[in-house]
Amino acid sequence: MAKSPRQVGDINRNGQRLVAKTDEPGNDYCQHMWVAECERQMPSGKQCGHPYGVNSSDFFQRKCPLCQGSAPGLSIAAVEHA
Repeated sequence: MAKSPRQVGDINRNGQRLVAKTDEPGNDYCQHMWVAECERQMPSGKQCGHPYGVNSSDFFQRKCPLCQGSAPGLSIAAVEHA
């Protein structure tokens, strides 16, 4: 499988920042879980900042489950306590 050119800190077209690449399995075939965080500004002026897990193959198109109505993200509980 080819390595992704994406680097921690990259922001996708929907305002989601790549926070970490993990070795945790994703829920799609041969994918790893990456951690994303929403960089979008809310109407209140604050940044959304919602962290969630994504399959490595989905990061480029992923939207925030909290403020953009996307599907729920993967659980990052195992990553947070590692």
